Amino acid sequence: MQLLIDILQGAGLAGASGVRPFLPALVAGALASADVGIDYEGTPFAFLEQPGWLLAVLIALVVVVVLQRKGVAEGPVESAVQGLGIGIGALLFAGTLADNSDLWWPGLLAGGLCAALAAAATRSLMTRVRARLDAEARGALPVYLEGSAVVLAGLSVVVAPISVLALGFFAFLLRGGRRREGEKYAGLRILR
Repeated sequence: MQLLIDILQGAGLAGASGVRPFLPALVAGALASADVGIDYEGTPFAFLEQPGWLLAVLIALVVVVVLQRKGVAEGPVESAVQGLGIGIGALLFAGTLADNSDLWWPGLLAGGLCAALAAAATRSLMTRVRARLDAEARGALPVYLEGSAVVLAGLSVVVAPISVLALGFFAFLLRGGRRREGEKYAGLRILR
């Protein structure tokens, strides 16, 4: 039973990291250092709850926010953030498995896949949403993403089965976005 809970927690944390990587890593590290739901101490992933790691994640968050505020090209910054999310998601999943088991390496693969699914779904959704919003509303989107990532990370640790719903939702978003791409011109008619 504990292995199932660890898998669900890891999947939820990895999915949250796929949405936005920095705050879920901070939430997981803070909860692990307080031994609430997870504990990386005594595992190869003990660094995930160390102050040095948490400070590095916080600095990376500040750098990304500053780059976004200065108007640096969105595409490369978002791609880099999603790449970091996949890597951090893999580490969080593996670290969660290592908490109660010696077999942690499958968590690297599964965490990367969960984070990649969440990142692809988020990117697809944000591309569609950005096209419909004005510049001021577009500026608030990262705040919503960070907030949803924090909530998912916290709930994944406290209520692990929520990650099944979250991953299903990400798959639904990704499938819906791809279906809409195929219907690009379905509603257009020629008016004469």
